Amino acid sequence: MSNRAYNTAYTGERSSRVAFPLGGIGAGMLCLEGAGALSQFSLRHAPDTGNEPTVFSAVCIKGKDGNIARVLEGPVPSWKVMGIRTTSTPGSGVGLMGKTYGLPRFANSSFQSRFPFGTVELTDPRLPISVAITGWSPFIPLNADDSSLPVAGLEFAFTNASDEPLELVYSFHAVHFMEAEGQGDHCVRRTDNGFELYQPPAEGKPWVEGSFSAATDQAETKVDCAWFRGSWFDPVTMAWRSVEEGAAVEKPAIGEGRASPGGSLYVPLELQPGERRTVKLMLSWYVPESNLSQGDVDDPLATGDAHRHELRNFHKPWYAGRFGSMNSVAEYWTSQYERLRAESEAFFRAFNDTTLPAEMKEAVTANLSILKSPTVLRQADGRLWAFEGCDDTWGSCHGTCTHVWNYAQAIPHLFPDLERGLRMTEFIEGQNDEGHQNFRIPLPIQPATHLFHAASDGQLGGIMKVYREWRVGGNTQWLAALWPRVQASLNYCIQTWDPEEAGVLTEPHHNTYDIEFWGPDGMCSSIYLGALKAASLMALALGDDPERYEEIYRKGRSYVETELFNGEYFEQKVVWEGLRASAPVHADSDIDRNLDYSPEAIELMRKEGPKYQYGKGCLSDGIIGAWLAEMCGLGDILDREKVKSHLLSVYTYNLKRDLSEHANPQRPGYALGREGGLLLCTWPRGGKLSLPFVYSNEVWTGIEYQVASHLIAIGCVEEGLEIVRICRDRYDGVVRNPYNEYECGHWYARALASYGLIQAWSGIRYDAVEQTLYVSPRVTGDYLSFLCTNEGYGIAGIKDGRPYLEVRSGRIPVNQIKLSA
Repeated sequence: MSNRAYNTAYTGERSSRVAFPLGGIGAGMLCLEGAGALSQFSLRHAPDTGNEPTVFSAVCIKGKDGNIARVLEGPVPSWKVMGIRTTSTPGSGVGLMGKTYGLPRFANSSFQSRFPFGTVELTDPRLPISVAITGWSPFIPLNADDSSLPVAGLEFAFTNASDEPLELVYSFHAVHFMEAEGQGDHCVRRTDNGFELYQPPAEGKPWVEGSFSAATDQAETKVDCAWFRGSWFDPVTMAWRSVEEGAAVEKPAIGEGRASPGGSLYVPLELQPGERRTVKLMLSWYVPESNLSQGDVDDPLATGDAHRHELRNFHKPWYAGRFGSMNSVAEYWTSQYERLRAESEAFFRAFNDTTLPAEMKEAVTANLSILKSPTVLRQADGRLWAFEGCDDTWGSCHGTCTHVWNYAQAIPHLFPDLERGLRMTEFIEGQNDEGHQNFRIPLPIQPATHLFHAASDGQLGGIMKVYREWRVGGNTQWLAALWPRVQASLNYCIQTWDPEEAGVLTEPHHNTYDIEFWGPDGMCSSIYLGALKAASLMALALGDDPERYEEIYRKGRSYVETELFNGEYFEQKVVWEGLRASAPVHADSDIDRNLDYSPEAIELMRKEGPKYQYGKGCLSDGIIGAWLAEMCGLGDILDREKVKSHLLSVYTYNLKRDLSEHANPQRPGYALGREGGLLLCTWPRGGKLSLPFVYSNEVWTGIEYQVASHLIAIGCVEEGLEIVRICRDRYDGVVRNPYNEYECGHWYARALASYGLIQAWSGIRYDAVEQTLYVSPRVTGDYLSFLCTNEGYGIAGIKDGRPYLEVRSGRIPVNQIKLSA
């Protein structure tokens, strides 16, 4: 267990795994590491976590007794010395060829994030200067376009800690890492106060075109577009020689012959004793085409591998539709830099000026990094599309998977227009006339095939989220236009999984555990109840008759509360005979890939029923529909005391503070050994099946946040915060990157459930339809929380014993405030 203070600096060993994503929503990224290095360059619409090209900043301190040259980084993390193979070098086994790890650097470094800003502090008792490096990229709530720019800023603040004037030369160096697929004709171009690494398109391969631009805000910047051309280590050796000499090299682009291996920028500086000067390095990139498509029309089971076909349309990024060239991106970035920074800082200040607990602030903002990662793409028409997470070099599990993105609570509040776009995609391109939704949408976004199971939790959750988007946005016309598709979706769900209209899902229903539950269960049936309640409220608002939905809801609620509640928690009744669906052993093996019924599995089924159920287990997701209802503003959909009992049972039985004696034959990397975590399921009353659902022994951060926020919302604040702390203790920078909570891939979308902690803790929800601010305090006394609505954001809470609202940006029209105990 960690003893660290939350939402504070990462120092020493605890900064070794820090990699802070910089970039725009769906625009690619690079990471600022805890020691100041740049890594994980993923600029070509796909993750590339091992891509750490020779790109670095340096400083030369000139002196009468000789110059001192340093890379502007702290000590190399020890794990990198024998690290994994990367895309930019042959690997650690040949001595880290192509790395800058052998160049002198600062003795000490620490990292502090104040999202979207991350700052590296460099100190060295042998040097007369200290340096602060602040990395950031625009993140402005309600301004999706400026938050989607392919840019990153690095601000190098130099402080003269001596009592003598100092002469310095700051420099930035980059090999030509934009060279793609062995294509020639790449070049280094001169720009205003900077250079551009350019790779032109190739015949039949337009996607190889790409540019990376680096420029400073200093008019005296010298630019070297013509690195020494040679073999072995010659180019970097000569570039470092220039650094050591304190030279400010100016060389024009090479007109012909072999291209320059890279480019450099040099900025001479003079510092008086105690003086602090800042150099702003503005990075941007432009890759207007891709060869990425996902979800092949001939392969409905495609889940994660890229399906790239010459005759099919490929993904084109949003920024390529907005900007016609690298020059236009760079010009916008440099001209708007100060405004974008000010507006990003305004968001940080509003969030930081709250009294949210430190562990909660850390959990929320750390996972906002997901929106800057390659998990998220934004296509040319502005619509969002996403993976579930990222493998090292490709997206993991494509299609903005509905049951995974059910958990994500950040986008609907920070960028509600993008979230409404996701609903449109689900109910239009993702749904056929019968109401079947494909829970994975192709890329580019287009009508999906319908040859695989619908996902019960994803499809029903989508109905609840339509209600949420309506209340967040306040646009009843938007709801009315989508309503027929919502009705078709719910009718499909009823006919497919609850044909008797009993109010629970009985027929086998696919879900986020990549299997089917057989018989009614608290998890998916609670989402069903939430969808029914949402549908009845939307029908009523639109003048339709809600009676059918209300009647099914009443019957289902009664069943779940009496038949599935065992006195402590909600469980599953496994039913596999007497259903409309045939026994799983007869399932189509070409479709049901997870149902491999060997002879011994058939024998086991005769004794216990279908594989991969949870039965009498205490499931952490066992009442998730009630949580979604809370997040969507639907209120209680089940008896609140029974919901509370379930959540406290999960807290008691599933939260392990030490996993060293826990047996997990599944995927232990998420939490293991002396670490703690919330298990997906336990069987405290016995009845564990031989083969429970396939992830049952694991720990997923998204579910930890789901349970934690739900506990907090019902008044169990300390229990919820303990789960948050145990989760974040695993991401303390020693073993795992604090800005990369992973599951089936890096930057996993489910972890965006952490944003729900804000609403849970504050008890504050704004309804744009009613223009009403609901305040239900979960803590005693005065408190302040962050609130983002469709038109503005600010701070809300209780101040001097009364409801309080301070608008920091935009507008939040409030006709009334409803305060409840």
